[in-house]
Amino acid sequence: MFAAVGLPHGRSGLFNWPEYRFAADMTQRLSIVVVEKDRERAMLIVDGLRDAGNFDVMVIAEETGLARRIAQRNPDLVLIDAGNPSRDVLEELTLATAPMQRPVAMFVDQSDGAMTKAAIEAGMSAYVVDGLRADRIKPILDAAIARFHMLQKMRIEVAETRRALEERKVIDRAKGILMRARGIGEEQAYALLRKTAMDQGRKLPEVAQALVMTADLLK
Repeated sequence: MFAAVGLPHGRSGLFNWPEYRFAADMTQRLSIVVVEKDRERAMLIVDGLRDAGNFDVMVIAEETGLARRIAQRNPDLVLIDAGNPSRDVLEELTLATAPMQRPVAMFVDQSDGAMTKAAIEAGMSAYVVDGLRADRIKPILDAAIARFHMLQKMRIEVAETRRALEERKVIDRAKGILMRARGIGEEQAYALLRKTAMDQGRKLPEVAQALVMTADLLK
């Protein structure tokens, strides 16, 4: 059973159950949630983060309510020490940590091709096999952030391309409707759509969509 805990600055302190935050004295810090139920391994991760920079770190040591706890914390990044997760556990962790919203790095003791593929498809920013060492945490963190932003940029570009294609299709349909209804050419139909959009203070795709929807209703 996990519980949300924090860790003191050094190894001399004990866990202060149920919650204590490890944070450096800076006004702005990267917020990190560490998911780890083993005390020693959690201390290893936190020490590695402490040595790497000034972060606001919270350790969660309980799976129950993990998604809710992470949503409440809304961290910039999540680090998970998963040991030897099954595919079901991987799916649960994916749902809980929302890797499409933030970088998520997962450490595992061993894996295979299928699990690695599943982790990549789930959106994990870093999937590290047999890599939980203090000196590796900082470069892994940096790589996870860089990969997340790269993938996020690609997703935005793909979404924008798809939206542009859909808008183009709607505009073409609207032009066709005007051409048939008014007996005009393509350029005239486009000019009419554009003029209507300007007169109404609306975007061209919005005017085209409204015309297409009206035409569909009148069929």
